[in-house]
Amino acid sequence: MKEENRHILTGLLDSIEAAADDNDPVAVQDVLAQIGSNSIMPLILVVTILLVSPLSGIPGVPSFSAVLVILLAAQAISGRSHLWLPDFMLRQSLKASRLKQMVSWLRRPCAFFDRHTQPRFVWLSSGVMRFSTLGCCLLIPLGWPLLEVLPLVSTIGASTIALLVLGLFTRDGIFVIAGYSMIAITMSLGLYFLI
Repeated sequence: MKEENRHILTGLLDSIEAAADDNDPVAVQDVLAQIGSNSIMPLILVVTILLVSPLSGIPGVPSFSAVLVILLAAQAISGRSHLWLPDFMLRQSLKASRLKQMVSWLRRPCAFFDRHTQPRFVWLSSGVMRFSTLGCCLLIPLGWPLLEVLPLVSTIGASTIALLVLGLFTRDGIFVIAGYSMIAITMSLGLYFLI
């Protein structure tokens, strides 16, 4: 695998940290300026890996993130090369210190995932499988705003989407399989507790 692709997640964390170094508070548009406007998949990864951190406990963050991921996934499905977000979303911000704290918290797990990504089972990250995986990424966050009061709901969903998108982005089918496995486990547990 190319060297620049070996550090996908840590590279995204570096971009977030660079945005936090230059701006306080840090707006979505500041992060976007660091990763580029043709970076739909990396931005989905940024949003979901940040939601895996304690940031998901801040009221309103899971709902905002859900809308953002849905918009981004829809654009990825439609094949847009440059992303579009409404101005009010681009202006949403967090304190730089809080964002840096979350980046620091995520460094070790992201480095672990970066070390273990490589092209495997690439058919799971292309063609029809790519569209069905992006469809899952669009559907998973639909419940986050309603379930925001329950701890870990958005974190589990964000973890699932992060695995799926990391698999698509790095063409590593193992991570796509891991994401689908999390969907199956979550649905099984949900059905178990409902019955």
